[in-house]
Order: sequence, then structure tokens, then C-alpha cells
Amino acid sequence: MNSDNRSFDPLFVRNAIESALRIGLLFVLLWLAYDIIKPFINPIIWGAIIAIAAFPLVKWLEPKVGGRRGLAATLVTLLFILALILPAWSLMEATVGGLKRASIALEDNELKVPPPSEKVKDWPIVGEQIYNSWNAASTDLEAFFNTHSEQLKEMAAGLLKRAGGSLIGVLMFIIALAIAGGFMTYAERCGTAAHKFFVRVGGLKPGGEWAPLTVATVRSVLQGVIGVAIIQTVLIAIGLFVMGVPGATVWTAIILVLAIAQLPPLIVLAPIIVWVFSTADTTTAVFFTIYQLFAGASDSFLKPLLMGRGLDIPMPVILVGAIGGMIMSGIIGLFAGAVILSIFYKLFILWLDQQALPDES
Repeated sequence: MNSDNRSFDPLFVRNAIESALRIGLLFVLLWLAYDIIKPFINPIIWGAIIAIAAFPLVKWLEPKVGGRRGLAATLVTLLFILALILPAWSLMEATVGGLKRASIALEDNELKVPPPSEKVKDWPIVGEQIYNSWNAASTDLEAFFNTHSEQLKEMAAGLLKRAGGSLIGVLMFIIALAIAGGFMTYAERCGTAAHKFFVRVGGLKPGGEWAPLTVATVRSVLQGVIGVAIIQTVLIAIGLFVMGVPGATVWTAIILVLAIAQLPPLIVLAPIIVWVFSTADTTTAVFFTIYQLFAGASDSFLKPLLMGRGLDIPMPVILVGAIGGMIMSGIIGLFAGAVILSIFYKLFILWLDQQALPDES
């Protein structure tokens, strides 16, 4: 009995209970804080990525506006917002406006489909089926719509749903740009806070190396992947618009997605090239094909020029990040996913290298 009493330590029990209460209270506080900021996590992450990438532009502009950092950051942010809104509005107008005009023309019995060329039959695998459906639509459009009404309704609903999701994504990206403007205005304070956080988590080594590595990785991926994808898409889009390809705006958006995901734009360009050969003269079609093949392969010489030195990110990491980000957050996640997974990859490799070092003691 006495030995049991001696083994019981009231002070230890009291300290254990107090520690459990403190840890529990801290956990509840963290959970509540996370629940409050959860809707803003994605815009904050995107804003940080944009700020890291665009800060050199702010530093270049700052002396030209009298050394006012806030004004320089505001001008850069507004420039990015305009660069985002204009093509997004064009794509939205092309999708929704096209569906609306087609619906009105169909109701007024004014919608006409031109007959297909005989060359369509020669398309591999799907040529005969496309020719028959196209011909049926051009002969009796009303009967064609009645026959395929369910499929067309589902397609229209899917397009409208994607358009709505893209609009929400654009609004979230505008919020992220505004947050990026704040980060760029107070860049030094934000950099110091990030460095302190990394040191707190990982110590002076390797934690002290994480902040500059993150900055370098973001800029490398945005220049070598996102930047190349945008240039490549612009080159391809010029050819599409000059040739007058129907739905060129929509095709451009799809090609941009493929380019960021490191997939060949030829997936979309191949059927377009076949269509050009079936509708245009041979000389024009050949020139169009040569130009688009050059534009589609432009990433092979753009990447070595724009990719940062010493930051070799494997393409599977970029691909998984881009596709996973798009599945999670739509078109904006396509950009952020590639960057975030690349940062994780570089930090993980750095951590593995640190673990592999021999014990210096």
C-alpha cells in the first residue's frame, strides 16, 4: 500500500493534465484558424507564386516611378489582370455567344451547315462516320438535331458548366493577383518571415536553404514551362487565326492546356491540319502544316533558353503537377500545380541529400 502511494506522483499527474489541455487547446486553435482561412489558401498560394515570379519586373519598374514600390507593384498587378481578363472574356464570348447565336439561328430556321468535302471520307479511322454525320446535318439539320438531341444537350450543358467553372477560376485568379501585389509591395518583410519559418521548421541547415531554393524553382518552372507554353501557344494561335480556323479561340485554349501539361500540341493540330487540306488549296495547306509543325516543336529550343540553370525538373513531375492541379482547381491549378509539385520535388531531393551526408560529428 505504501509502495503504491510512493509511486503515485501528484505533481507529474498535474503537469501531464496541464500539458494535455494546452496541446488540446493549441490543436483546437489551429483547427479553427485553418477553417477560417481555408477559402483563401489557394489564392494565397497562387499569389505567392505570382509575386515570386513577377518581383523582378517590379524591381525594374520601381526606379522609373520615383522609387515607389507600392505604385510599381500596383501597375504590374493591373497589367496582369488586364492580360488575364481580355483573353478570358474572348474565350467566354466565343463559347457562350456561339451557343446563343446557334440557338437563335436554329429557332429562326436560319442555321445552315455547308456540305462536307469528299476528302473527308479519306480521313483515317473516323472519316466515313464524320462524313455521314456532317452530310446528314447539311441535308436536313432539323432531323439531325432530333436524332442527336440528347447528345447535343449534354454537350451544350457541359460547355456551359465548364464556362462557369472557368469564370470562377478567373475571379479567384484576380484575387490571387491582388494578394500578389501585396506580397510584392512588402517583399523584404515577406522574405524575412519565410526564411524564419523555414529555419524554424528545418533548422539553419537545410531549412536556411529552402527559401532561396523555392524562389529559384518558381522562376525556373514559370520561365521554362509556363513561359514556353504561352509563347508556343501564341505562335500556333497566329496560324489558326490567319487560316480562319473555326473556333480558333477554343482551340488555342486547349493547346495552352496541352502545352503546360507537357503534351504535344499535335494532338489538336493533326485533325485541324487534315481539315485545312480538305478545305484549302494544296499550297496553302502545305505552308500551314509546315508553320504549325515548326510552332508545335518550338518548345525544343525555347526551353534551353528560358529554363533556369541548375534546376533540372523531370518532365513527369511537371506533367503530374499540371494535370493534378487542373483536376483539383481547374485551369488555374494547371499553372500552380506544376510549380507547387516542382517545389516539393526540389525540397524533397534536398532533404534526401542532407540525410545522405555522413555524420560530421
